[in-house]
Amino acid sequence: MGEIVPRQEVSLESLRGLSVAIDAFNALYQFLSIIRGHDGTPLKNRKGEVTSHLSGIFFRCCNLLKFGVRPVFVLDGEPPRLKKAEISRRRASRAEARAKYEEALARGEAEEARKFAQASTTLEEYMVETSVRLLDAMGIPVVQAPSEGEAQAAHMAKSEVVWAAASQDYDSLLFGAPRLVRNVAITGRRKLPNKPSYVEVKPELVVLEEVLKQNGISQDQLVTIGLLVGTDFTPGVRGLGPKTALKLVKQGKTVDEIYRERGLEKPPELDDARDFFTKPKVLEDVDLEWRAMDVEAVVKYLRDEHDFSEERVRKAAEEVATAQRGMKGSLSKWL
Repeated sequence: MGEIVPRQEVSLESLRGLSVAIDAFNALYQFLSIIRGHDGTPLKNRKGEVTSHLSGIFFRCCNLLKFGVRPVFVLDGEPPRLKKAEISRRRASRAEARAKYEEALARGEAEEARKFAQASTTLEEYMVETSVRLLDAMGIPVVQAPSEGEAQAAHMAKSEVVWAAASQDYDSLLFGAPRLVRNVAITGRRKLPNKPSYVEVKPELVVLEEVLKQNGISQDQLVTIGLLVGTDFTPGVRGLGPKTALKLVKQGKTVDEIYRERGLEKPPELDDARDFFTKPKVLEDVDLEWRAMDVEAVVKYLRDEHDFSEERVRKAAEEVATAQRGMKGSLSKWL
């Protein structure tokens, strides 16, 4: 979808005072994939539990909070039936990557091992639980979606509970998020795959109205393009990219015609997927409350239970506390 989606680079400063609903599982997978040692080994505490996600949440959210950005994390609920095939495919892909990771480690190929380690990332239940505990101590609200977190975040943006949805995926636009912020949780230097160089990742803003206007399409047509290219719920047409899909849709081609002209059978779940994007299962009413960071609670949790450096944690937490106290107007007004 990225090829037909206009984006503009923004700064965290420009998001000051605005709230963003972060697709939590999307962000956690990013943290677990990126925050690793040179050979792909994730951060762990003395109990052998992975803590890369906690490091990501804490330091990235501290950065957001210092700029006055108000994050809320939205957790996935029960996955829709449509996603079962995709979940099975991802599970098999991760298992294959895990095997290749072990082989690369045995050969002493650290760079190769890191690549496969990132692809083998899994999100365990305890990782979600520890994330929620940390977010609570940081004063950041968490919303439990009944189904897809991305759909819930988009709904919250549509209903103006938050200013924007935040995710790396463009499916947020198919769910109707009026604004999508990308890279909000992974801003900073990122190593390029298989290269000894880095790139600076900056937040990007996508405005749905501009996507539709620039491409001359409706929201329904955008959903059609997503279904043709492929989403978490549909495989898409092999070899059909966003630009070609856009061209066909603007010619008035229907999904049935596009599949038929390619000698393909339309997946039976396609119509259900369209319905899910247009009428997803979400919480209609959401109340959010941001609190000031509890510095001592954060330090105690990360230091005592997950072996983080007290000095680093306290320094970052106190910088946030100082920034919150110094924001224009009262802290209660900001919260």
